[in-house]
Amino acid sequence: MNDFKNKTLTIAGSDSGAGAGVQADLKTFASLGVYGTTVITAVTAQNTIGVQGFRMMSGDFVAEQINSVMSDIKPRSVKTGMLGNSEIINAVSNTLKSNGYENLIVDPVMVAESGDSLIDETAISSYINKLFPLSTLVTPNIYEAQKISKISIDSEESLIRSGKLMLEMGAKNVLIKGGHWKEDVAEDFLFSGNEVIRLSEARIKTLNTHGTGCTLSAAITAFLSKGDSLEFAVRKAKDYITAGLKYSYSIGHGSSPVNHFHAK
Repeated sequence: MNDFKNKTLTIAGSDSGAGAGVQADLKTFASLGVYGTTVITAVTAQNTIGVQGFRMMSGDFVAEQINSVMSDIKPRSVKTGMLGNSEIINAVSNTLKSNGYENLIVDPVMVAESGDSLIDETAISSYINKLFPLSTLVTPNIYEAQKISKISIDSEESLIRSGKLMLEMGAKNVLIKGGHWKEDVAEDFLFSGNEVIRLSEARIKTLNTHGTGCTLSAAITAFLSKGDSLEFAVRKAKDYITAGLKYSYSIGHGSSPVNHFHAK
């Protein structure tokens, strides 16, 4: 029997509006031709307007889900999204270490597109101490990079200082997503070793931006699962999310999601 190698796992929260979280990740995986598995860390009552409520899973149950997937399907690449608190972060760290994995993309989800907080403030140090050292790539947006590095990012110089500090904190590679950075350009910065690689695209003028961070990190996870190098995976994922924004359409009355199946 041939073993399908392009398998992925997302460890994240459920978005009932299906624009972000595990729903966005699974759409991305399917669109890019990889098999997606899930571990649910939280269930949210969420739509395009905002987050009305959420319930966190226990750390033990998150670990049980990871063990279940890893013991059978053995995904090649793993990504984390909304983890919410130190209990879950510790459970994810310990369980991934005991099971092994090839690539780990850490998307340190802290704030929803609507501005709603999705993390216990005390969990930031757990991200740094427990998940950064295990990661292949950490993918904060500007706001998350500020929270993690405690550097106010108001210039390219301060952004670069923030990225380099996260490398010093233990992350092997860092991608600061600059979608919130400039009005006319969507610019991301990849920190890898001593290199700072700038990735720029013309900003797509749309309100349909819900789940962009989840989608970008899921696309990177998918391309790594297919065997691409990190830089190539990031570049291809950037192209994917740009097209998803370009061909998006409105659903609901708030910030709608990107079009994950724009290539279909």
